[in-house]
Amino acid sequence: MVSERSGAEVLVASNRGPVSYTLAETGPPGQAGQSGQGAAPALTAKRGGGGLVSGLSAIGPDTDAVWVCAALGDGDREAVRRAAHGTPAGGGPAAGELDTADTGGRRVRMLDIPADIHAAAYNGIANSVLWFVHHMLYQTPLEPVFDTEFRAQWASYETYNAAFADALADGAAPGAAVLVQDYHLALVPGMLRERRPDLRIAHFSHTPWAPAEYFAMLPDDIQRQLALGILGADRANFLTRRWAANFMACAATALGADCAPVRPATDAADATDAADAPALVSHPAGRPAHTTRIGVHGLGADAGFLRERAHRPDVDERLAALRAQIGGPDRKTIVRVDRTELSKNIVRGLLAYRRLLTDHPEWRERVVHVAFAYPSRQDLAVYRDYTAEVERVAGAVNAEFGTPGWQPVVLHVKDDFARSLAAYRLADVALVNPIRDGMNLVAKEIPVVSDGGCALVLSREAGAHEELGADALTVNPYDITGTARALHEALTMPHGERAARTERLAAAATALPPDRWFLDQLRELTG
Repeated sequence: MVSERSGAEVLVASNRGPVSYTLAETGPPGQAGQSGQGAAPALTAKRGGGGLVSGLSAIGPDTDAVWVCAALGDGDREAVRRAAHGTPAGGGPAAGELDTADTGGRRVRMLDIPADIHAAAYNGIANSVLWFVHHMLYQTPLEPVFDTEFRAQWASYETYNAAFADALADGAAPGAAVLVQDYHLALVPGMLRERRPDLRIAHFSHTPWAPAEYFAMLPDDIQRQLALGILGADRANFLTRRWAANFMACAATALGADCAPVRPATDAADATDAADAPALVSHPAGRPAHTTRIGVHGLGADAGFLRERAHRPDVDERLAALRAQIGGPDRKTIVRVDRTELSKNIVRGLLAYRRLLTDHPEWRERVVHVAFAYPSRQDLAVYRDYTAEVERVAGAVNAEFGTPGWQPVVLHVKDDFARSLAAYRLADVALVNPIRDGMNLVAKEIPVVSDGGCALVLSREAGAHEELGADALTVNPYDITGTARALHEALTMPHGERAARTERLAAAATALPPDRWFLDQLRELTG
């Protein structure tokens, strides 16, 4: 049913929103930074960044747009409660939306989904099942096990997606454009189509999409739900042609006769019109046939922002500190910046560096591996164990090869964006070797920021390889010996070749900056 309210013209839906809140700790009245007795606890807002934030800024203030997201913590939930009573965190906007002073002027509706439902949907399904399937991370002799616990978590995932579908249906103007983001919300397009068939709906997958034979590990009915969920959209968008092709194959396998491909008259890579894109027509029993166009939008780096931010005083300070830690102006650097996410393959990267030092002792005391491994998803045991293994292997390399004047691995595990940019600037070699990655923006950002040019050692399983592979040194992420050889080749690459490659890498990396990435999707959806 179409909402009786005027509603928004453009809606974005994602698990994480553009702002997060933290609650002040309670304490004795009058203590600095804490609330007195009977006063509401103070809320502190922190804004995020990224392609969606840039994209919504690019559509301009005249477009009525709203961002729908989930409350992720106690601070978020308190902000939602205040907004629901017309008393947002800073006071101001209409009831139900966050204070625009906190959100950078954007309209944001945050959903207070019950914490147990969100935990089961987010950690139980999105991060422990869908992420593992699309990144092919399972140890298949032991996992996955789809049992009654999985079914209970899946029911929470359905409830979580339905909450978003309800909020979007309620908040959208007739014929509005809705851009749904990622694997957390894979069921939303189909649910929203049932509630509001007048809407123009797109779904974007920021991850890889699994090959059909791996996706088939999921129970048959779950495969079908996921395929029909995304095929409720008018456009299903992906970061690379490879991931798009995988989705089409998975949908065909899961839906069988209830799905048919529509091939364009021209090659999709050469298509200049949204209507030229390949499509899938889904027509399950009891539902009208629906056509979903398949799009590819390779998110690029924001060159202007990165280059300006990388030369602020705080980055210069961290650059000086890193150089002091590395020791000696003639030492080369191999840089990686990642979350300690299983798919990032940090441990094998460290093992490849150890192999480099073993096979090429001439590099000892002449190169330092600057590895930033920022903890991720530490509420899951497997991620805590992986973070510990990263630290153990780094320590082992330092113990085996280190000397009083040389620390082979400089490992940082505390997130610091300014320090990451400093490392980008001093990189002679960038190591990006994921097992599987939807895109990997680090591979695009380092060539843009590097002061002296850098050689890029890049996994063929990173989505960025589709755009950057011609000027990178390609590696099989499982092949430690091959990665060590590529690191040696990168370190010995002549300066002129390295500079030329960096220039081409930077051009390719910035071909579709975040604002255009978003606007292109919106144009194809509404055009």
